[in-house]
Amino acid sequence: MYAIVEIAGQQFKVEKNQKLFVHRLEGAEGDSVSFDRVLLIDNDGQVSIGTPTIEEASISAKILKHLKGDKVIVFKKKRRKGYAVKNGHRQLFTQIQITAISLIGMEEEMEEKKEVVMEMEEIVATGEIGKMEITEEIVEIGDEVEKIEENSKSVE
Repeated sequence: MYAIVEIAGQQFKVEKNQKLFVHRLEGAEGDSVSFDRVLLIDNDGQVSIGTPTIEEASISAKILKHLKGDKVIVFKKKRRKGYAVKNGHRQLFTQIQITAISLIGMEEEMEEKKEVVMEMEEIVATGEIGKMEITEEIVEIGDEVEKIEENSKSVE
C-alpha cells in the first residue's frame, strides 16, 4: 500500500515505515505529526484518487530528527565588470518516518464485518439456526475480516 501526500508544499510517494527528508516541520524530535492532504491511495490495486484530496484519509508520521542539508554555493558574476559574489546556504530539513496510512472507510468496513460475525455466533449459541448452515457464512466473513485486519496492520 502506498499513498501520495503533500507535505510542506511538496508531493511525496510514501509507504509504511518509510523514512524521508522534508522541509523543516514544526515540532520536537519524537513528536507525532499527521498529514491530511492525501492525493492518492493505492491499497493492493484499489486506487482512490482525491478531487483534489481524499477527505477520509490521513498519514501519520513520527519526527526522527531535524538537520541541515549539504551546503549550496551560489556564485554570481558579470564578466568584464569586476563583479563577483559568492554566497551559500544550508537548507533545513526534518527526517520523518511514516507510521500509518489510514483510510476511514477501511476501518468502518472491518467493524461492520466483525459485528456480523458476532451476531452469527450469538445465533449459533442460542441454537436458532443449525450450526452447519451458518458455519460456512461465518468462515467466509471471518476470512474477509482477517484479510482486512492484515491490510490495516500493514497500513499502520
